[in-house]
Formats: sequence, C-alpha cells, structure tokens
Amino acid sequence: MKSADQQQKFFQLREKYPYFVFQSYQIKQTNGSLKLIFNFNLADTLHFSPEIEIPFRSFYDWNLPEASLQNLAFHIGMIELISYWKLSCAPRVIIRPHQLTEVQLKFWKELYYQGLGEFFYLNNIKVSQDDFMQIKSDGSVLKAIETTFSEGVLLPVGGGKDSVVSLELLKSEKQLIPLMVNPGPASLRCAAVAGFGEEQSAIVKRSLDPLMLALNQQGFLNGHTPFSALLAFVSLLVSAGTGFRNIALSNESSASEATVPDTQINHQYSKSIDFEQDFRNYVSAFIHPQMNYFSLLRPLNELQIAERFSRHLAYHPAFRSCNAGSKTDSWCGKCPKCLFTWIVLSSFLRTEELEAIFGKRMQDDSKLLGLLESLAGQTALKPFECVGTVDEVQAVLALHHTRNEEFARSPLLKHYFDKHPNQPSGEHYLKLLLEERNQLHFVPQKWINKLEDRP
Repeated sequence: MKSADQQQKFFQLREKYPYFVFQSYQIKQTNGSLKLIFNFNLADTLHFSPEIEIPFRSFYDWNLPEASLQNLAFHIGMIELISYWKLSCAPRVIIRPHQLTEVQLKFWKELYYQGLGEFFYLNNIKVSQDDFMQIKSDGSVLKAIETTFSEGVLLPVGGGKDSVVSLELLKSEKQLIPLMVNPGPASLRCAAVAGFGEEQSAIVKRSLDPLMLALNQQGFLNGHTPFSALLAFVSLLVSAGTGFRNIALSNESSASEATVPDTQINHQYSKSIDFEQDFRNYVSAFIHPQMNYFSLLRPLNELQIAERFSRHLAYHPAFRSCNAGSKTDSWCGKCPKCLFTWIVLSSFLRTEELEAIFGKRMQDDSKLLGLLESLAGQTALKPFECVGTVDEVQAVLALHHTRNEEFARSPLLKHYFDKHPNQPSGEHYLKLLLEERNQLHFVPQKWINKLEDRP
C-alpha cells in the first residue's frame, strides 16, 4: 500500500536543501577497535556523523597501507550517505574527499536509484534516473588497495534460514569467519550452533546519527534503503582486514523477482543478480581484482533452500526471519516474512514442528488471507519484504490443495481455496521448482557440488 503522496514535499525539501555534502571521513584505531566516522550535511545546515566500528579479533591485521584503508572507508561512506540524502532528496550531491570517474558515477547513480525504487514508489515520488540527483566529486584520486589474500571465506549471517544453509554448506572449510552487522540474538545463536562464538566471528557495529531519526519523526522523507549494499561494502573492509578473498552471500535466485510486476522496483534490489554483477565489476576495477563477492545460494530458489533448512533441526529454535519481531527476538506471526517462511517450510515439516517454530498454527489464522493473496500473486503487487516468488507460494498452496487435507481445510487455506479454486497440479508444480537450477551465478566451481546435495 502506498503512503500519502509526497511529491509536493519532495519538491519543497529539494528547494530548501538544494545540496547534500559528503564532507569527510576519519579512520581511528583504538585499543579495542577500528572506527570509521563519516561527516555529511544537508546544505551546510543539518550535520550528521554516523559511525562504523569493528571490534578487534585475533584474525585481523589492520596494518594496511593508509591509502588502502582510505579507499575502503570512503566507499562505505558512499553507500552510507544514501540514508541521509533521502531526507530531502537534494538535487545536487557533492563528494569532497575523493574524485570519482564517469564510470564510478554511473555505478553509484544506478545503485542509488534502483536501491531507492521502493522509497520512490511508496512515497508516490516520480523522478527519473537522470534527474533525481547530480553528483560532483573532487579531492584526491583513490588508489586501489594493496594487500594479499588467502582462499578463506567470509560468510554474512543474518539469523534466517538462508545463511543457516550456507553455514552448513561451508562450516567444514578450514578458513571460515561469520560476519554480522549489529547482530541480534538469532544471528549469534545460529553462528553458535555452527560452532562459532563471538570471538570467532567478525562483528560490525553500525550507529545511525540520532538527528536523522529525529528528522524522520518531524516529517522529512523516509523509506527503505539498500542495506545489503551497505553490507557489501562493509564486507570488503573486513575482507581486507582478515585477508579472506571470498565473500559468500546467501541470496537466492528468487531475490531477483520484481516486487512491482512489469517494473524494475524490487525491495531486494541489492540482493539481486543485477546488483551482484555490477558490484563485482566495480570492485574488480576500483578496489581489488582478487576480492570475490558472490552468492553461494544463487543457483537455488526459496523452496530448495527451505528443503535444505528443514533437515538442520538444531537451528529450528535458533533462527528468526521476522523484522517486526526483531526487537523482541520473536515471530510476530502476522507479517509477510512470518507467513512466507511458514509457507515454504510447510512442504517439508510437520504441523507440530511448524507450531514449535512459530508459536502458533498459522493455518488457523484467517486474518492472514490478504497477506496470503499478495504473496500468491492475487493482488497488484507482492509485499515489500524479502520474500520468495509468486510461483513458489502457488506451488506450495497447490500441493496442500491436492495432497494435504488437514492444511486445505484449515481456516486460512479454506478461505483462500474457496476464493481461488483453480489450482494447478501441486505435486508436479513443486517437483519442477525443486529440480530447477538458476544458471546465472558466480559460485566457484569447487562449491557447486555442495549445492547438489539433496536426499
């Protein structure tokens, strides 16, 4: 559902704050951590200083050339700034620390515009990629980083089922470090189940400037930003500090499906194959050609990941995928993430196992009918959440319709099937999705065979 039309406010704020400045950044090494501080401002009026802090671990070596640290820190600032720029959508962006080439500017405009696709859509803001911002840069020329790498692997862990599957696939690697940004209890639990405590994990603390949060409450523009792109650039800094060249994400093929049909608007843009490919090219050209950012699960879809996750029983009490319940470390049981996770797992787990995970029988909650219809493609657009494809949801529903009488007669699914009686053949539909493989990926060959491990 779109929010109130913010087009007029968009024009007013752009006129009042005609430029946004990335002024500077600082790199500080204390006794206990590496800290990055960024300095942004809106028209030299509103000032912001967000921070990134990485507590020291025994596996880090931050004795990198100063120019290398500057390159990595600056690039984190370039993606961090979008959270502050969006407050007013200033038409001019001035980058003062370093110069950017035309190729780099094109990359950043593409990332900002596509990454803010949901923000523009839900705020009813109409602006083209050519016109939404103009970027000017000056300052010193960036140098590519200088360091040597091993074949070790950094594995971002978010506490959901996807990163659990990646953990299980890669935990036998001799050099593996989980990476977590502002980890919640679920992330720490999942890493611990895999055998990694906090001291064996790369922990990154991200602090937002409180002024931005206050301005959000005062009516400045607000909305979704591409957090996974921030994670991507932070992972490069951790890669340099550990000397591990491989950064293995857990983004699946399903993440590339548009949220709004027949558009490029995708809640998961920075998890998509388009971003992954552009990011890899950018890193190779401007940061370091040996850094290898890829998604281990890209050949798989959400159903295939759910099937694999269902076998790892030790993680079932540990994982969480609910944003609404993140502050209380719980499943809210009524949001798109909860419902989608329940749907894909319901093909592989018994009713009592699902109830133990979610704390309720989701199929008995008929109030979820509207959400279920949106996930199944019966409405104009999917929920703006990290959920799978319409085909995946429809395949599970079709399976329950033809095979699982208990589920089919439950209040939620009965309401759905009464309203949408024409269902495809569930067994055949699900089988096709469980056997397909997405061939557009960057997974190193040595790990492809691990993905083929099915019962």
